[in-house]
This record gives sequence, C-alpha cells and structure tokens, in this order.
Amino acid sequence: MKKTAFITGATSGIGLATAKELAKHNIKLILCGRRKERLETIKRELEQKTEVYTLNFDVADKRAVSEAINSLPDGFKQIDILINNAGNAHGLDPIQTGSLDDWDAMMDINVKGLLYVSKAIIPQMTERKSGHIINIGSSAGKEVYPKGNVYCGSKHAVLAITEGMRIDLNPFGIKVGAVNPGLVETEFSQVRFKGDSIADNVYKGFKALQPEDLAEIIYFAISRPPHVNIADILVFCTAQASSTIVNKDL
Repeated sequence: MKKTAFITGATSGIGLATAKELAKHNIKLILCGRRKERLETIKRELEQKTEVYTLNFDVADKRAVSEAINSLPDGFKQIDILINNAGNAHGLDPIQTGSLDDWDAMMDINVKGLLYVSKAIIPQMTERKSGHIINIGSSAGKEVYPKGNVYCGSKHAVLAITEGMRIDLNPFGIKVGAVNPGLVETEFSQVRFKGDSIADNVYKGFKALQPEDLAEIIYFAISRPPHVNIADILVFCTAQASSTIVNKDL
C-alpha cells in the first residue's frame, strides 16, 4: 500500500524539493501552501509520477488548518508521514528594536502553525499506532546568534516540541525527528530581508546547501526500517562551521 505524505510550505524551497523527491518514490502527496496558483502548477507537474492533492491554507490560522484537513477526500485521509516544513524568518534586528509584527509572524508560523497541523493529524496516527513526523528545525534552534533572538527562540521551541512529541508518542510506535539545516539557498533570505538587496549577498562566495540536499536527507529518514528513527540531524554546507562562521573562499 502506498504511503501518503503531508507537506506544509510545499510551494518553494525545502518543501517543494521534498515533494519532488518523494514523488520519485511513488509516495502520495498532500501539498499545502498559501500560494494557490503555485500549488496547482506543482500538482500538474508531479501528477505524472504520483497522486497529488493540494490544500490552500495558512498554517497560522487554526480554523483553516482544521477545516482543510477535515476536507481531505477518502483516498488521502490516512496520513502516514507529516513533514512540518512551513516556517519563516522576518528581520535581523537586535531585541530592543525588533518589530512586534515580525515576532508575531515567526512565532505564529514556526511554532503555533506546527502545533496546529500536528494537533489535527496526530490523533489518526495514535489510533493506528503508526506514523512518522519530521519537523524542519534549523541550526538556529541549536545556537543563538547576534540579532537572531526571536527567530532562534522559535526554532529552539521547534526542537523542544519535537523532543516532547517523541516522548509522548513513543507508546504508539510513532517516529518523530527533526532535520536542522544551516544555510540553504532558497527564497528564505528574500522573505527575511523583505526584498532588500542584502538578501542577494547571503549566499555569495560559497556553495550553500540546496533544497534538494535536504530533500534527500528527509527521504533517507522516512525510508529507514521500522526499528530505526533518525531523531535529530544537523546539516551544514562544507563552508559553514557554525551560525556565525562561514568560509567564503570555498
């Protein structure tokens, strides 16, 4: 029986790359995102390889999350793999000048959105006593860096929630793990710097991780045998040694 994976933030970056990787392996996909047209474009592309269903909602809207997941047709109701990928960063300001709107956006999506989606899906996994949850964290969840304050806080929360999930869901045989990337070349910096040209320089002078690199790691994690759970993995590109040390000569 084919497995079904539910991917949030599937319209770009790691989410999109993961959808493409899982489609190669004939895993059914439920792709979620806020950009409806892009979802439909991706669906048309990936339907040539596997069955695809799209849900257009914002993970930060708990009512929309519940309604969307409850609306799934029979062929997609059983979710075997949940990939909580949706996340964002806004601004790079010291705590004293940070924007409350930026803080809300990061906590709403990175933390509350992950919780809303998980809350809607976990009960069916506990009932079946099977399932696999992958939360996409960040190196920022392991190491706080200057001006990272609230973003780092949100990603530390993701790791704590992941560990709590793994403990609570252990009696049900549900796998829970976190994949924590460092610098990945995606639209992420355009969002963080709100379109400012500084975003163009973030990945210059070295080879950053690519979304496909993370997609392959995520597939590796979900394809391990039943007795193996990749609980936590930190992934840097070779040029990156820590959140603040990047060799731009590589």
